[in-house]
Amino acid sequence: MEQQLQQFIATYTPQIEAAMAQEITRLSGPASLKESMQYSLDAGGKRIRPLYVLAVLNMFEQELTKGLPVAAAIEMMHTYSLIHDDLPCMDDDDFRRGKPTNHKVFGEDVAVLAGDALNSLCFGLLVRTDVSAEQKVALVELLSETAGANGMVGGQVLDMEGEKRLLNLQELEQVHINKTGALLRFSIESGAILAGADAATRQALITYAHHIGLAFQIQDDILDIEGTTEQLGKTAGKDVASEKSTYPALLTLDGAKEKLNEHYELALAALAQLTVDTTLLQQFAAYIVNRNK
Repeated sequence: MEQQLQQFIATYTPQIEAAMAQEITRLSGPASLKESMQYSLDAGGKRIRPLYVLAVLNMFEQELTKGLPVAAAIEMMHTYSLIHDDLPCMDDDDFRRGKPTNHKVFGEDVAVLAGDALNSLCFGLLVRTDVSAEQKVALVELLSETAGANGMVGGQVLDMEGEKRLLNLQELEQVHINKTGALLRFSIESGAILAGADAATRQALITYAHHIGLAFQIQDDILDIEGTTEQLGKTAGKDVASEKSTYPALLTLDGAKEKLNEHYELALAALAQLTVDTTLLQQFAAYIVNRNK
């Protein structure tokens, strides 16, 4: 990992985590619910989505503290999705990020409600962001779009329906453009909204997000084959065992790696359209395609 990116992650990850913990602390709801919410937020993870919000602000030389509520919101939305994704009625996983999944600790009922509560909290955070009313509306609309039926939730349904048959490449990409890529798009585009970027700049960043979202998922599929359970913090080889449609299954492992590099190069090409310093976003792209967990 490049030193600039490493320093950025080390500096801002604790601030993102503190912002999330503060939001849970200020809630007056049941202690058991708050504990369940905080448990999954504390499970760790790479924090790529919230860091992307701040990285885009940094690219535009904006004050990063105004992006912390949005960064906290997107990580809470992502965490809710993981809690629900791990449930027996979904992917039925016992471990997430090396720890027992939320429903294994708190029960399925509380886990569902903890996810629901995190989802709801996200929109309150966006409304309390210190930006114009117009920007707040744009953020709420974008998160509603990218997290809901036209985005992450819709992608999850496509993924479940796809388990019943072998998907072709176009169908598989559509699953992951929604399931994985949509929230990454929010992370990147929300930073542009906060920075007041123009339409052309936003479009270039949306294109970057599109390719990084697909690259992220392809690398996940590769790691499911090449990684270990200890390394990944979740069950390795599960996609192969369940005969799930994946990029290696469709393209072979070497073909998946070629497709990964293709999307990486297209992401960099999108950044090349911008006139600001995109070094940090280039380094994030390299981090995503080279990560081992």
